[in-house]
Amino acid sequence: MKIHAVICTRSSDLTRTTQELLDTLSSFGVETKVMVNQSSIFDAYKKGLTKCNAAGNDIVVFCHDDIELLDSKAEFIAKLAVCVNPKVGIVGPAGTTLLGRDAVWWDHQRWQAGLHSGAVYHRDKAGTTYPTEYGPHRQVVALDGLFLAARKDVWEAVGLSKPEFFEGKWDFYDIYYTTRAHSLGYENQTIPLQIIHHSAGELVGRDSWFLNKSAFINRMELPIQC
Repeated sequence: MKIHAVICTRSSDLTRTTQELLDTLSSFGVETKVMVNQSSIFDAYKKGLTKCNAAGNDIVVFCHDDIELLDSKAEFIAKLAVCVNPKVGIVGPAGTTLLGRDAVWWDHQRWQAGLHSGAVYHRDKAGTTYPTEYGPHRQVVALDGLFLAARKDVWEAVGLSKPEFFEGKWDFYDIYYTTRAHSLGYENQTIPLQIIHHSAGELVGRDSWFLNKSAFINRMELPIQC
């Protein structure tokens, strides 16, 4: 089992966090491609999947450039090994068992109802690391895009091109990819990866996010549940 990773950035100037992520992945034996100066995350991941030259049963990770991996090499590899199961689709640290009619996976009412899954770590200004816990790890329909992993053949089945009904080039790719995998009969799962996300989700407020969300809602039959 080989593991590859594709990281997309908007510029060629890598931050310290990104460089440390690359160093960690290298120490884990992960073959990584950094797609710099990109204008679309859909195009970057599609090109990256080709450039990484993975076999069909190899695992390919698509992740943000602002994350920090806390697991050891052995833990990281063991947790991703679930992807070897042919029934498994896309895995990641956090998601939901029910994507509602608003298509917002982290909806707080559904969170309080126990429908979400997984955990993501953050770090406050004082340097304290704390988890945002969503719920027990299990099968889900949709996953957060900070870290997504699947076999190459799963990604090929899902299709990485931006759907024509999306106007924005950076938004809602995670919901689109993971719900599509679910619709194809794969079992998406959250797994207990320990990941610090150095972002609070500020980009959710941009216009293209709302445009793609609206387009997704208009095209899909919601809710989707497992």
